[in-house]
Amino acid sequence: MAEITLVQAVTQALAHEMQADPTVIVYGEDVGINGGVFRATEGLQERFGSARVLDTPLAETMIAGIAVGMAVQGLRPVAEFQFMGFIYPALDHILSHAGRFRNRTRGRLSCPIVYRAPYGGGIHAPEHHSESTEALFAHIPGLRLVVPSSPARAYGLLLAAIRDPDPVIFLEPKRIYRAVRQEVPDSGQALPLDCAFVLREGSDITLIAWGAALKETLEAAELLAADGIQAEVIDPATLKPLDIHTIIDSLEKTHCCVVVHEAARFCGLGAEVVAQINEYAFDLLEAPVQRVTGYDTVMPYYQLEAEYLPGVARIVAAVKEVRDYAKGRGL
Repeated sequence: MAEITLVQAVTQALAHEMQADPTVIVYGEDVGINGGVFRATEGLQERFGSARVLDTPLAETMIAGIAVGMAVQGLRPVAEFQFMGFIYPALDHILSHAGRFRNRTRGRLSCPIVYRAPYGGGIHAPEHHSESTEALFAHIPGLRLVVPSSPARAYGLLLAAIRDPDPVIFLEPKRIYRAVRQEVPDSGQALPLDCAFVLREGSDITLIAWGAALKETLEAAELLAADGIQAEVIDPATLKPLDIHTIIDSLEKTHCCVVVHEAARFCGLGAEVVAQINEYAFDLLEAPVQRVTGYDTVMPYYQLEAEYLPGVARIVAAVKEVRDYAKGRGL
């Protein structure tokens, strides 16, 4: 079996669900003839026709609103925004309608929508093309927020998102679209939503990261192992609702934690992770939880992009600071 990239896994999952379920409709800017700006929908229009893979105008508000109408009338739309930085005009429909329909109709109607968007930095893109504002969507009631970090998880989580009866924001970290290859059988086997994945087991510290930040986090874990520090690495995958139970299980072993994400620090999702750890597992901690994040500024242009993104050295330094604090307390 050939190994595929994350972006190819997205294509494979979309094709599988379109073949299995005629109510699945894919649409967005340039997704048909061109196959999407990152080629995530390449070949789908030729295979399934222009009635099911539709090119739209450059109108994000319209893209979001049409999805709500389709969903409440029995379709399962998968709507693509070219970049997360262009999604903000769509917030009204996502917040005011998609996320509220189940509550508004007392369960009579739901909105089985997947809103897909490439997100994050690291590809030398211009302004508005490198956003990491996932915390905006985590704050909206009625939405699930899913971020894959590998080809296998992209395939399985996208299948689950399309099958979910409620709206899902599916953010695809474009920096790793083609950075990793895996064998991903086209089995139609979905991965569970709302469940974190333990990517590496360890006993000394828990590292929590998602999306592209997992690449550097796993590299940091390898370096730490050479120094005798065994890090457990957790990928939450579904950022909302957060699987705090898997995190607590890890902290019962490690008693120390660092959270890594490339979004800005203030009110980033790392703050919510830390808050829940303090609420439910404070007595397990031997040191305060540290965050390694982007900075509270606009993502810089490509010359300074690497300075903004959390790197391996910053993660390793944070781990050693937490470990030194714990040792200093005699624990």
